[in-house]
Amino acid sequence: MLKLLGKFFIFLNELFTRRESAKVYWYRFLDECITIGIDSVLIIAIVALFIGAVTCVQIFANLVSPVIPLYIVGNIVRDMTLLELSSTFMCVVLAGKVGSNIAGELGTMRITEQIDALEVMGINSASYLVLPKLLAAVVTFPVLAIFSGFLGIFGGYLAGTLTGILTPEQYIYGIRFSFIPYNLVIPIVKSAVFGFLIATISAYKGYHTRGGALEVGKASTAAVTNSCIAILIADYLLAELLT
Repeated sequence: MLKLLGKFFIFLNELFTRRESAKVYWYRFLDECITIGIDSVLIIAIVALFIGAVTCVQIFANLVSPVIPLYIVGNIVRDMTLLELSSTFMCVVLAGKVGSNIAGELGTMRITEQIDALEVMGINSASYLVLPKLLAAVVTFPVLAIFSGFLGIFGGYLAGTLTGILTPEQYIYGIRFSFIPYNLVIPIVKSAVFGFLIATISAYKGYHTRGGALEVGKASTAAVTNSCIAILIADYLLAELLT
């Protein structure tokens, strides 16, 4: 375990040594923002809408006490979405999409000797290939978290009002009731950290792939599972630090 962690930190150090010019990274960074961020908007939108809707319905179904006002449904949907669903749950989804893609891409480049070709040309392949992905993940994941938070709350609004659970006024009052602006910072920080973990772990697994197509598939699977475990551990640590 310690040996594996040591190799991982050595890999991280390689990302920031012998870098290419900023212009090279800029264009690759923009390409990765499209691949990691924009291409993930649809899946994030679908998941966020339905998770918000289901959360609203389930909360109402369990509010059996007549003492509790209905606007509390909107209040709980808001807090659950901002504090957990828009960051942790969405990043677990992105670990499956983005993480497997990064590991599969780098693993394929490794077994087809494209990475070796970059090394022969004197290019730091780890920095050239991985650093733009890492920066793009850290930048785009918070944007996706904000986007998913908005859609999650909107999904709860649609489910609550269209099914007659509560009126639009009650829901809007609930999401505004006792709002803490600091809660907007938490999903941004969490998603940035999760983006770093997903990008680095997936890149490490893919970059060090050895063998053939079967090993690329195993590397992609390991990247997703390890990223999800790292997200859950980091989620607990960040919850202790940020709250």
